[in-house]
Amino acid sequence: MHPAASVLAAVVRLATGVQVRWQAGEERSGPSIYFANHTSHLDAVVLWGVLPAPLRARTRPVAGRDYWEHGPLRRYLARRAFRALLVDRNPSGGDKQAAAEATIDALAEAVRNGDSLIVFPEGTRGGGDDVGPFKSGLYHLALRTREAELVPAYLDNLNRILPKGEVLPVPVLGSVTFGPPLALLDGEEKAAFLERARAAVRKLRPT
Repeated sequence: MHPAASVLAAVVRLATGVQVRWQAGEERSGPSIYFANHTSHLDAVVLWGVLPAPLRARTRPVAGRDYWEHGPLRRYLARRAFRALLVDRNPSGGDKQAAAEATIDALAEAVRNGDSLIVFPEGTRGGGDDVGPFKSGLYHLALRTREAELVPAYLDNLNRILPKGEVLPVPVLGSVTFGPPLALLDGEEKAAFLERARAAVRKLRPT
């Protein structure tokens, strides 16, 4: 890990006061794909920052290139500290289907090389009231990375810690809850898997 990564993770935990819960233990022997709801630009940073150091060292957030390459500081953090895999969320021109497949191939290659990933299957930020429908990327990624554990996570209150349009975090307690891992079943259809994965995230929402 880059020397700044540990410092950054500590700053993130301190600034957000986020609480972490593991429902099935945090030990992971191989690569994992952490998938979570998405309500704030803080989501990827916080989820990455609360992982135990050995897991964080091999975990790469998947994030939008348009946001994380906007300005030298974000670009430096994304490339050097987080080792983020930056993707084009709205590729211009060409075959968008081919671009999507190339993105999934790149993510699957990272997993095969031993990296864990952080992904947000809703594809865009929601309002925090519910978890939106999952896009098909998680299914295609799971199909190509059978060796990875799929770990659901729910991020609570992060949209209030860093409301849309704000730069500095607001002192509101948030939490990250990790659920038990799941796997793509043999012969499971895309729609059924995506709904089961979404339900696994929704189930983690604090009551």
